[in-house]
Amino acid sequence: MRIAIAPLALAGSLLVLAACSSSPPASTSAPAAPASTAQQAVAVLASASGSRVSGKLALMPMGDGVHISGEIGGLPPGAPSGFHVHEKGDCSAVDASSAGAHFNPAASQHGRAGTAVHHAGDMDNVVANADGVAKVNLHLLGVTLGGGGANDIAGRAVIVHAAADDYQTQPSGNAGARVACGVIKVTR
Repeated sequence: MRIAIAPLALAGSLLVLAACSSSPPASTSAPAAPASTAQQAVAVLASASGSRVSGKLALMPMGDGVHISGEIGGLPPGAPSGFHVHEKGDCSAVDASSAGAHFNPAASQHGRAGTAVHHAGDMDNVVANADGVAKVNLHLLGVTLGGGGANDIAGRAVIVHAAADDYQTQPSGNAGARVACGVIKVTR
């Protein structure tokens, strides 16, 4: 019996030693996305499509994304409105169509932010208070501010839509007309 136990004990000892190895395990994760190079940006929202919607947003890199805060006024009281980052930093068209489609560098389907499938520029609806003002305080995950990477939102546009995003209809959530547009401009 002793002879049969010794090889098992030796094999167990080798497993314990292998588990304590000081060599780091091989990494199977994808390389990290480029980090934000800007410290701060602003988007001044101007009315579009004949609306009276306007506002100002501050953007700052934070953790694994960009934090967006500010206010949007001129919205229907108590109503939700679609809110997205769009691919082009161009608000020159009267209806803001010059901003292009939702920012979508991974060619994903449209969906709700925080779910497995959504555009990088998809954000939850903003909801106006009784005075028609929406307070924005959100974190857009998986994007950067500056740096020029595929997920960089600097120089792109933020769009406010006339209706709520249903988070399902392709490609834009059936959120209606673009009622405000602002280019994300790096300030430092």
